[in-house]
Amino acid sequence: MSDSNGNSSNHNHQDLGLYFLELARLGSSEGPCEMDEDEEAPTELNTLNSSGGFLVVTTDKLSAKYTNVNLHGHDVGVIQANKPAPTKRLVYYFELYVKDAGAKGQIAIGFTTENFKMRRQPGWEANSCGYHGDDGLLYRGHGKGEAFGPTYTSGDIVGGGINYATQEFFFTKNGQVVGTVYKEIKGPLFPTIAVHSQNEEVHVNFGQKPFALDLKEFEAQERMKQQLKIEETPLPPNLSYGIVRSYLLHYGYEETLNSFDVASRSTVPPICIAQENGNAGQEITYALNQRKTLRQLIRKGDIDTAFSKLREWYPQIVEDNTTAMCFLLHCQKFIELVRVGALEEAVKYGRIELARFFGLPVFEDLVQDCVALLAYEQPQESSVGYLLKDSQREVVADAVNAMILSTNPNVKEAKICLHSNLERLLRQLTACCLDRRSLSADQGEAFQLHRVLSCGKRG
Repeated sequence: MSDSNGNSSNHNHQDLGLYFLELARLGSSEGPCEMDEDEEAPTELNTLNSSGGFLVVTTDKLSAKYTNVNLHGHDVGVIQANKPAPTKRLVYYFELYVKDAGAKGQIAIGFTTENFKMRRQPGWEANSCGYHGDDGLLYRGHGKGEAFGPTYTSGDIVGGGINYATQEFFFTKNGQVVGTVYKEIKGPLFPTIAVHSQNEEVHVNFGQKPFALDLKEFEAQERMKQQLKIEETPLPPNLSYGIVRSYLLHYGYEETLNSFDVASRSTVPPICIAQENGNAGQEITYALNQRKTLRQLIRKGDIDTAFSKLREWYPQIVEDNTTAMCFLLHCQKFIELVRVGALEEAVKYGRIELARFFGLPVFEDLVQDCVALLAYEQPQESSVGYLLKDSQREVVADAVNAMILSTNPNVKEAKICLHSNLERLLRQLTACCLDRRSLSADQGEAFQLHRVLSCGKRG
């Protein structure tokens, strides 16, 4: 809230400073781009949980053969993979090669749950799904099949997969998708194969060698389908331009903003951006030139001049030298001295300016990381090297930018100064994608914003 002089309260300033202090701290744990969690994938057939009396598995646990004479429906040779299909990915897939279709070609490929009856074809019992070779039918939890795809026999390669994006099973023959069906089964699912007549023999491929299906191309097509759905959503051109423009305003990129406005007028037809009016416009155009100047100074590492400008233009932000905001600026000044090799000067500065923050829990870990820079001959390669990255300068610049925006008398809540409209939109996108994934029992790829943006750029 604002005080009687139109300035934001110290309390709000401190809250903003602590927010960016946490961002600076997060740099210590940053790594490569976020990846999906690693999961163990199936590697072989599970000889401990199979209808062992009706099939023989080779020593490599990748081939199975039916050795009995089929008498009835419970004489099936069924075997699952040693692990369930991984779920934290876009697609899971495996294949089998029909070495010998045997007497009747009653071979099946599919998915079953852990408690599946291991003397029945996949798809003949609840919580299972199977594509059968002798009739080309798909079975989903009962003995009656449904028209699905072609039959398969000796020499064919058939595959079974789970598309977590669409929550569907899909099956292939000789590298071509023959059909898909909605995945109604919940919980861990095991890749499963079955043989059911004399001399039937199959070999399973869990990825030890290339698949007949071009899996990378399949995944690329699935991602493109998702991208096309997004692009089919109609949006007025000036909406996206307006969001980008507000981002440039929020962070004080004045020169880029001017170029952006010129470009928008030169399009065919011209993109008309309504001029900001009212409080909303004032909030993001407020102190634009000063914010731009301070960002440029901090990005160049000129913290002394940045401090000087702040004292001249916004003394209320730096009048209390013990705030989180001042702490970030002092840390950055120390870091810049280390960056240029002025270690003696850095030690003196630390004893004067950083010493006051020693012993305060909220600042202690970042102070220790800063001081630790002095202990390394090549600090940029150390565990505290994150402090020397340009991203740390950006955190400080963003903090100063938000602090200045919060001094605007028209700003009623300081938290709206933290993020631009574009960032709020991306946060909402992330939240929606996480909610959508949770509705699928957290199956499928974890949401990665950088991958979504990269996909859109390639498109």
